[in-house]
Amino acid sequence: MGKMFKVEFKGLIEKEFEENTTFLEISKQFQKYFNFPILVANVNNKITDLNEKITKKCDIDFYDRSSSIGNSIYGRCVSFIMILAVKRLLGKNVDVRIEHSIDKGFYCELDYENVDKNLIKDIEKEMTVIVKEDLKFTKLSVPRLDAISFFKKEKSLDKVNVLKYISNTYVNLYRLDDLYDYFYSEMAYSTKDIDEFKLTYVKGNGFVVNYPNVYVPDYTYDYVHHPMMFDAYFKYTKWGERQGISNAADLNKVVSEGRTDEIIRLAETAYNNQLANVAEEIAKNKKIKLVLIAGPSSSGKTTSAQKLAIHLKCEGVVPHQISIDDYFVDKKNTPLDENGEPDFESLNTVDVELFNKHLLKLLDGEKVLLPQYNFKLGKREYKNKWLQLKEGEVIIIEGLHALNDNLIMSVDRQNKYKIYISPLTQLNIDDHNRIHTSDTRRLRRIVRDNKYRNFSAAETLKMWSKIRAGEEKNIFPFQDDADVVVNSALLYEIGVLKTYVEPLLFSVPENDEVYHEALRLINFLRNFLPIPSDSVPSDSVLREFIGGSCFRD
Repeated sequence: MGKMFKVEFKGLIEKEFEENTTFLEISKQFQKYFNFPILVANVNNKITDLNEKITKKCDIDFYDRSSSIGNSIYGRCVSFIMILAVKRLLGKNVDVRIEHSIDKGFYCELDYENVDKNLIKDIEKEMTVIVKEDLKFTKLSVPRLDAISFFKKEKSLDKVNVLKYISNTYVNLYRLDDLYDYFYSEMAYSTKDIDEFKLTYVKGNGFVVNYPNVYVPDYTYDYVHHPMMFDAYFKYTKWGERQGISNAADLNKVVSEGRTDEIIRLAETAYNNQLANVAEEIAKNKKIKLVLIAGPSSSGKTTSAQKLAIHLKCEGVVPHQISIDDYFVDKKNTPLDENGEPDFESLNTVDVELFNKHLLKLLDGEKVLLPQYNFKLGKREYKNKWLQLKEGEVIIIEGLHALNDNLIMSVDRQNKYKIYISPLTQLNIDDHNRIHTSDTRRLRRIVRDNKYRNFSAAETLKMWSKIRAGEEKNIFPFQDDADVVVNSALLYEIGVLKTYVEPLLFSVPENDEVYHEALRLINFLRNFLPIPSDSVPSDSVLREFIGGSCFRD
């Protein structure tokens, strides 16, 4: 028997294993503590593939698909299995592009004629076959130049181009059966553990792949089509293609050629045009009294509300802004969540009765003394802030619950105009590595929290799961009731955010519980060249996060 090493699981259970035992074998000793197959190990706070071996004493944990880390890995594995299924059925020259996230899954387009429901079902069946074959996801660390040469021979130019701008000497490729692909983060051990997914044909060459999510890991929801969200993604994707920028390599080419100012101006104009169109629509409908703006964290709601107010004035409509935050209940009355902690994202944090009372008075032409919330004291104050609406004027209300009719129950729907806003990222790393919208928002939030709240990157990352849970409960269920979806993503922003967020991510200590997430984001950002912020206009939505906004007091 070889040398034995002690393993401590979650700081609770100790076991000994022989040197060079794989983490796959070790995981079998702890599988009973998990509801789903273990996908990856956390060894001394480093995400580690299960086929790696123990070489020293270590602290260990594991992740299945019910965790955020495990679920991300599960999604990547579903992607790889789907790509292999397409190649097997339609030939190696047929490719599939993974475009963007949508309804707890991701949207794809096949480079193939005659795509229909039957073909998509055949792909799903082949994926099931691959799962049953128990194929291994094998990681290969290869010289970057060799990887580029390989993908040139395979005519995978999207990967050739993205690897061109990475400075790493070595990159990780993954093999599944006879298919090699580039992924910048970990995979599971075997296809047999990726056994739950659904494919749904949408239209044209497009289909959606769904799989279990963190909030409901037991099974896969049927795809629900959200037309406005889908169209917002589709329009921005096509606009990006017209600008010649569909992925990280395209953006890096623009940066390397010194054309960033041009792309910044184009992206800002495209965003301003969305708000101009919304303002024009509101001005045409004289019944609209309330303009309601909601969206997930770090969507740029505050800046967008300010910019929309300017566009409305251009249309001859006088807007007044009211913040839902000013109607928070006193801090001592904040509702508690299931863990007994303050739930600041609950609708019950708002004095709904007072809010509606004031709105009705305003819409009846009465003069109202508005509250201002003192966050330091944790209570509302009244400081001579009066408002009285004149004929043709509107109120802009921006906040977490703005689309929830339980917040504004006293006003008829015909008098409301609802705007859902989110950075619906159309940019991808390559044809098989999409950029999650939540990652764009996460980067924005890290930068803003550090600049304006003195939070470290680690503190923001630790809050993120709670933020996402609040969005699932309080925002996403109401998106389909919006009158319009505004996409606040900017084609160039990841390059700018990189210059601000990368140093903050490097500050996360190796022993911190979110270190692996910081490392994942660092690896993600390596696919992008930095872009200086000098040419970002002061009224840009990006300025809300990086600073220098003309709208911030």
